Amino acid sequence: MCGIAGAVGFAVNDNQIADVLTALKRRGPDASGSFQKNGCCLLHSRLSVIDPEGGSQPMHLQWEGENYSIVYNGELYNATELSALLLQLGHRFEGHSDTEVLLHAYAQWGDGCLEKLNGIFAFAVWEHKRRKLFLARDRMGVKPLFYTQTEGGFLFGSELKAILAFGNVKPRLDGDGVLQLIMLGPGRIPGSGILKDIKELEPGCFGCYLSGKWMRKRYWKLKDREHNETFEQTAEHVRYLVTDAIKRQMVSDVPIGTFLSGGLDSSLISSVCAGKMDAPLNTFSVDYENNDKYFVPGKFQPNADNDFIQIMREYLGSDHHATVVSAQPLFSALTDAVEARDLPGMADVDASLLLFCKEVRSYVKVALSGECADEIFGGYPWYRDPEIRTLEGFPWAQNTKQREGFLRADFRKGNAADIVMDTYRMTVDGTDVLPGTSRQERRIKEMVNLNQSWFMQTLLDRKDRMSMYWGLEVRVPFCDHRIAEYMYGVPWEFKEHGGQEKGLLRYAMADYLPKEILNRKKSPYPKTFDPLYMTLVSEKLKAILEDKDAPIHQIVDRNALKQLLTGEAPKPWYGQLMRTPQTIAFMLQLDHWLRAYQVEIEC
Repeated sequence: MCGIAGAVGFAVNDNQIADVLTALKRRGPDASGSFQKNGCCLLHSRLSVIDPEGGSQPMHLQWEGENYSIVYNGELYNATELSALLLQLGHRFEGHSDTEVLLHAYAQWGDGCLEKLNGIFAFAVWEHKRRKLFLARDRMGVKPLFYTQTEGGFLFGSELKAILAFGNVKPRLDGDGVLQLIMLGPGRIPGSGILKDIKELEPGCFGCYLSGKWMRKRYWKLKDREHNETFEQTAEHVRYLVTDAIKRQMVSDVPIGTFLSGGLDSSLISSVCAGKMDAPLNTFSVDYENNDKYFVPGKFQPNADNDFIQIMREYLGSDHHATVVSAQPLFSALTDAVEARDLPGMADVDASLLLFCKEVRSYVKVALSGECADEIFGGYPWYRDPEIRTLEGFPWAQNTKQREGFLRADFRKGNAADIVMDTYRMTVDGTDVLPGTSRQERRIKEMVNLNQSWFMQTLLDRKDRMSMYWGLEVRVPFCDHRIAEYMYGVPWEFKEHGGQEKGLLRYAMADYLPKEILNRKKSPYPKTFDPLYMTLVSEKLKAILEDKDAPIHQIVDRNALKQLLTGEAPKPWYGQLMRTPQTIAFMLQLDHWLRAYQVEIEC
């Protein structure tokens, strides 16, 4: 994995190049490279995972009369098959990096190469003679890519900080951005970079910048199809897809490990990996100091992870590493998490992952994680609870009125709630459903589309930024587009086999897990229950309330912040984990972001 950036139409000097590469260095601490010619500048910071000696970037190729240069962030999991096909077509390779395979694939097929790729990626190719910049992003949105177009030219980067480091664009926040932060945050409208005039290339899309014009096109989306397989055939198909995705994503020239929470998804990945290893697998878990004392079971978090981690540790014979996070470092890491994400995020849910990834990186350079199984296999409560499932609006944020109360009056002009329902309906209306589909199946597909377009993107943002902050590559096998495509057409009665969340996945993969894990009720990523954490974030918010110049007061109502300190929020701020302490922490992150990034607010 790496960091990429570039500019077309701008004169980029050495100081700008140095600033951008510094901004990207955490994503790629092993090496950096630059290319500048004829109005195009490409920059790359490298985390060496495949072919450390032969995969340097920017990489160049001359093919059939055109010169190509590429910067690429990602991994191709079918590089071997693609290189064999390209060899038959006359291509020759100097190394074995997937970057070289991708560059040749683009030279051979142009944007048609995207349909052939199995992987996670964001990349840019410059065609020298045509003076054309091509950008593309993977189908599921695992790897990030932002861009901005101005009168002078075009800028792009893996992260917002890379674009800002060029110095050509200022961090400005207009009314639409404010409404997104408060009414939808930490989610974002697909394609939005929150900051004015900065956009994100959406998953499954590519774009071309040519002759001063930008053109974007979607090359992939979930399409409904008839499902004609029996349940047993479906289970066998799922077993193949899941195991194949995991095995493909184990390919690495550096040591790998797995995240292990003792839940179904991470345990499955760890079990498949352990079965392919010649030595004990490195597994990693995170917990919080004093959670053994303060943990409170709830509807969404029925039990703690430790007992189940121990079961899997013994079952796998893994070399396990447990990270325990205490309240003070967790509180302190809230600001680092903002600077990793470039935006206020999931508060301590981000911060704890940031601290966890730092520990994991001290052992391995690549780890596999269980993200996205719940979105694809229907594991979240809002899939399974008929009452929640039928509610209009985003199911992970049923608190629109509460959120609106945080806005200062000058941002409540009109109806701020409209942004929520408008974007919700836009996503629902874009759901592909076959004619004659039952009401329940239609709603399930709408939920899959909502989750993949919104909630999953927030989690993928979190995983990418918190891990790459430490130069750790985290792969997500359940995000294989083949699994998403196949499961989209599978009927709900199969997915919920036995009346259990992700029942189909449990049935299909039963041979890989002990019964205690196979039957464990879903429990989300752990959070702290230590009252000291609540004290720390509350005291910080009180200090901000006393600071009349704190930037958060430009957009957030003071009285609403005061009320936040006095009692439990009626509904979670976002998802299942962001209750009152996390909502306070989100406001702290918002204030820090406005300060640290010197954001100009346009009312």
